[in-house]
Amino acid sequence: MTPAGSLRTPYPSTDSGSVRPGDRTPVVFVHGLWLHASSWDPWLDLFREHGYDPVAPGWPGEPEALPAANAFPGLMARTGIREVLIHYEEFISGLRKPPIVVGHSLGGLVAQQLLASGAAAGAAALAPTRFRGVLRLSPVQLRSSLPMLWNPLNRRKILRQSPQHFRRTFANAVSERESNDLHATCVMPAPGRPLFQAAEANINPRSPVRVNTSAARGPLLLTGASEDRVVPATVVRAEARRYRSSPSPTEYLEIAGSGHSLVIDHSWQVVAETVLGFLSRHGLTPEAADR
Repeated sequence: MTPAGSLRTPYPSTDSGSVRPGDRTPVVFVHGLWLHASSWDPWLDLFREHGYDPVAPGWPGEPEALPAANAFPGLMARTGIREVLIHYEEFISGLRKPPIVVGHSLGGLVAQQLLASGAAAGAAALAPTRFRGVLRLSPVQLRSSLPMLWNPLNRRKILRQSPQHFRRTFANAVSERESNDLHATCVMPAPGRPLFQAAEANINPRSPVRVNTSAARGPLLLTGASEDRVVPATVVRAEARRYRSSPSPTEYLEIAGSGHSLVIDHSWQVVAETVLGFLSRHGLTPEAADR
């Protein structure tokens, strides 16, 4: 396991014209709660420039455009973690080869599940939701989630984050102006069910919030953010420790000065380049796939 802060190896730039479009390595991006699939658009552009074939399918029932998602989120009300996982499994089954999966928050959990099942060739889990068996829970994480969890009826509802709550929990490491801009351009309502499933993971023996950490699989990158209040870096480090006995490559990196908004705020490209460097070191580049 790579120590925090050691993933700084430069990756080779790829001329996308040097890789035939049909041979490009697919990359599937999976967002977490509160973010719309379009929040990955800058990542798609960057990965396409480096010769990959990136796509961000969105969750089941998620409207394709952010304005529609804000206006008509009702189709997602009963969506839980199992439904999200099945949705991405079905999407991946239609690809020509196992993709790389990059997931954030709850999407990071799904990325690990897809990798463990053999559906993915490699994965990067960015500030991933903790899974069953990870007991670490910090006070700051409790404070960020309690406003949503205090009412059991929220399990069946679509929940909205106010700009103020988003700023306190999700985008606490950026300016108020940037936080408000991110809220206006990336955030959508989310189903409450996954929040309750994640909170109950360690007391529900049938919880879908679980990962087979001993499975033979492709390379995995786990990334924490030092200022994260939703999934604190201490929680991601505890997740990484669950992989200590795994024979498969597992690396951990902590992004200093970032919060849970690390995939959408001004530091997103640093995070994206870190993922690209990880893929390069493990032979998951378009050039490697073309050989």
